[in-house]
Amino acid sequence: MMADWDCDLYLKFERERAQAARDLISHIPPLAPRRIVDLGCGPGNSAAILCDYFRGAAIHGVDTSERMLEAARERAPDARFARQDFRDWAPDEPVDLIFANSALHFASDHHRLLPRLLSFLSPGGVLAVQMPNVLQDAAHALMRMVAVDGPWAERLAPVAKSRAVIGSLDDYYAWLAPNCRMVDFWQTTYVHPLDGHEAVVDWFTGSALRPFLAKLEPDETSAFLAHYRRELEMAYTPQADGKVLLLYPRLFFVVQL
Repeated sequence: MMADWDCDLYLKFERERAQAARDLISHIPPLAPRRIVDLGCGPGNSAAILCDYFRGAAIHGVDTSERMLEAARERAPDARFARQDFRDWAPDEPVDLIFANSALHFASDHHRLLPRLLSFLSPGGVLAVQMPNVLQDAAHALMRMVAVDGPWAERLAPVAKSRAVIGSLDDYYAWLAPNCRMVDFWQTTYVHPLDGHEAVVDWFTGSALRPFLAKLEPDETSAFLAHYRRELEMAYTPQADGKVLLLYPRLFFVVQL
């Protein structure tokens, strides 16, 4: 079983990670939701934003990480949280807004998952989704390369081959548009100036590197991360002030029944 999330490391880049949630909310059409569900709510940063934006709504967050949920309960005390895999989640009554910020890319079979989520919405309800779309970028390619280049290769090769399945815009339009009266798609590449290559390592250690690191012993983890950093140093040229520009593409869509 994968080790639990490191909330402190994840929240080290809270400002950068929260920007995508704010941008996703800004595209939600005028709505006065009574019930909101935050899928893959993490440490509650998106739930806190939803509480501020939709005052008076009942907000329910679900996540598989108990550490993340503990942080979420402190961050957004007016919301309710439960430990559950969003892939198995189903509401006990229709929901007005399903919000999934940086979560659905952990699931496969989006052609089945998305119609299922739409079926949980009330009439006029909204599904709002943001997913990193980073499979082709250098940092992710390098982590897969390092995974198959070392004494850990046999254990990590299956992880390197198992990639999050992000469909094309054509795919998502075909899966969503027939059941929705409004569809809004866009892509944004965020540029995050981070404090050197070590900060880039920390960014991914708190997210995309977790499946790799979960299969390593502590001494192997140090060696793996050192190798990964050396590769990053060759791929990312520091700026004059020492910052490293991490380009992070994200796919968004907001649909309304």
